[in-house]
Amino acid sequence: MPWNFPFWQVFRFAAPALMAGNAGILKHASNVPRCALHIEDIFREAGFPKNLFRTVLAGPEKISRVIADPRIRATTLTGSEAAGSKVAAQAGREIKKTVLELGGSDPFIVLEDADVQKAAKMAAEARLINSGQSCIAAKRFIVVEKIAEPFLETFVSEMRSRKMGDPLDRNTQVGPQARDDLRASLHGQVEESVKRGAKLLLGGRIPEGRGAFYPPTVLDSVSKGMAAFDEETFGPVAAVIRARDDADAIRLANDSSFGLGASLWTRNRERAERIVGEIEAGCVFVNELVKSDPRLPFGGVKRSGYGRELSEYGIREFVNIKSVWMA
Repeated sequence: MPWNFPFWQVFRFAAPALMAGNAGILKHASNVPRCALHIEDIFREAGFPKNLFRTVLAGPEKISRVIADPRIRATTLTGSEAAGSKVAAQAGREIKKTVLELGGSDPFIVLEDADVQKAAKMAAEARLINSGQSCIAAKRFIVVEKIAEPFLETFVSEMRSRKMGDPLDRNTQVGPQARDDLRASLHGQVEESVKRGAKLLLGGRIPEGRGAFYPPTVLDSVSKGMAAFDEETFGPVAAVIRARDDADAIRLANDSSFGLGASLWTRNRERAERIVGEIEAGCVFVNELVKSDPRLPFGGVKRSGYGRELSEYGIREFVNIKSVWMA
């Protein structure tokens, strides 16, 4: 499980799996060991048997041995494409099921009949969830050209207004990035996109001082071939992409190797019902930002992974279907 939501990510796989009758072993991200141990304590304090859920403090090089153990029947991973590919390959060799929730480059599609002011304000919220370090944070803002300028005016203003600072301060709205190397990678994506023609409207500079802070950043006129379009930007960087019309917006949204979530903004319900079926994503939220909810199945398509967590679908991922015929 990953570091960005160290408790929620674990419970959303573990609670349904254990309720279905499984035991669970957690290999958490190496930078959150105390969270991992505390989760084990929580299950024990809740009354679960002592060894039904355990945490393994081990490096990634040892996990292949765990996956190969015959007592392990299935594996689930939330993380990067690279990690998902390795785990899927290891589990595949052992003929064991996997559920993968990987990266995303979620489109936030704003059509010409949308409530532009509301969409722009929610766009800032959608991009800055967890300081942008979320797989389902909106990343590509695909806006029909006719309403692009009023959208950008409000969107840039909202992004600029967010206070960056100490995450322990309740007034802080944008905290630091998890590590210096992750910030450097994010900044490299911004610089590469600008070199290829993107317009920097806000942010885009590493601030002085302690902490891996990166300011809310807005890039306009982003297109295919730029890092901000093609790759997942895991931080507070928004890529604004201008579309000619509905059909072009759908094409741009689907022109990605990812397919986790999508947000669609329009006042026309019939138009929304038609378009949601054309968007290649595991979930589409209309006039709302993407979120995970225990009542709804969660997962992606394409390189965002396969399988589902949460809801009745999630609890069935780690059970076996048995047919019994009695004559």
